[in-house]
Amino acid sequence: MTNQSGKTDAQLAELDVDMMLRAGLGGTEAGADADRTALFGDGAVAGAILLDRVDVIPRSVGFLAEIVRRGGASYAAGLPEPLPTAEQTAVIRPWLAAATETATTADRDESVARWLEAVAAVLALRAGAR
Repeated sequence: MTNQSGKTDAQLAELDVDMMLRAGLGGTEAGADADRTALFGDGAVAGAILLDRVDVIPRSVGFLAEIVRRGGASYAAGLPEPLPTAEQTAVIRPWLAAATETATTADRDESVARWLEAVAAVLALRAGAR
């Protein structure tokens, strides 16, 4: 499958989502807007592809987004299993750790929650296309 960016699922799955989260949530330095756009574009699709590979359902990611919104990225990162299975948790835990490094304000936590919602939306679209 190829998306509008011209990248295949395999190419998107190779993206460094951890790094994209750090850069996209990073702040105000030059290039921050481009990094945020990449995070919410290719980064969200990459996240959905990787989570789809371990059978995560969209509502699990949406629920995690609400946990981040209510308790913060640090709280979510500290959960024993932020997703239902150990295999799913192994995929998302590094992303939560990366988000925790940069999500030090309520606004940044909100950005993490919105990114997770974007990932959930892409997961739902991909499931509906099958």
